[in-house]
Amino acid sequence: MNNFIPAKLEVINQSQQERLFHIDFKLRFLGAVTRNDLVNRFGIKAAAATRDIALYKELAPHNLRYDTKAKTYIGTEQFQPLFQYQGNQALSALCCGLGDDHVAGSSSLITTESPTQLNFPNLDVLAEITKAIHQKKALVIDYRSLSSGFTQREIIPFALVDNGLRWHVRAYDRKRTRFTDFVINRIVCAKLLSTKITKPETKESDIQWNRIIEMHIIPHPNLQHPDTIEIEYGMTNGMLKIFVRAAVAGYVLRHWNIDCSPEHELQGAEFHLWLKNTPTLYGVENLAIAPGYRSQS
Repeated sequence: MNNFIPAKLEVINQSQQERLFHIDFKLRFLGAVTRNDLVNRFGIKAAAATRDIALYKELAPHNLRYDTKAKTYIGTEQFQPLFQYQGNQALSALCCGLGDDHVAGSSSLITTESPTQLNFPNLDVLAEITKAIHQKKALVIDYRSLSSGFTQREIIPFALVDNGLRWHVRAYDRKRTRFTDFVINRIVCAKLLSTKITKPETKESDIQWNRIIEMHIIPHPNLQHPDTIEIEYGMTNGMLKIFVRAAVAGYVLRHWNIDCSPEHELQGAEFHLWLKNTPTLYGVENLAIAPGYRSQS
């Protein structure tokens, strides 16, 4: 996964580099690693895992310490990653569980091209967020918003959200006493807290996150050849049924330019889809960005 291997690692064989990378990655983004992580992932003996961790500590002595009570190696505040890698690769590993142990860069088997993304999350901020999620801890963040400017917040994060254009973190905001999304790249800095987390601040209490809504999406009635869209989206009987969390419904509608006006009123070549069952959006909160949405109030 990394694009740069430090000179001190070049004499180490490829398989051990991958195991060292695995240690580095988990320490950075989860804040902890165990011998069993290596044993289970790479099928090695516990003694070999111990040697790998010892070698990692030799290469980066300030990156980890051993918690005798938890029998876990913990990342330190002085942690500096031993490997370098691209932001989208780190996110892919975190979200899909794929490639988080690959040291060598991979080349595409065929020519591919993706639309340019304007930004990637700051990896140091992302690391604090993912550690907080994994360890079920609160964060204090310095945050910049369009409505409030620069503020400091205490949040309890529990999920990363990709809205198709940028990454958010879903969290409980203690300042506003509600669940909301924070744009990761608007977080200037983040630090773990040891404050107690109450049940109303946990994921289980986030109604919008836990509510699943069913969307019935059909070709936009203004299209001359709706069958083209039916085939493109793999629709059954002219309809695509999807189930999404209420918390991300607005992102889905915006990303796919789904007209959700009751009478499919939006004009324009970009509107290929229409939400047929618009009443399903009742009570959904993040619809300000949804194409054609009008508050029922």
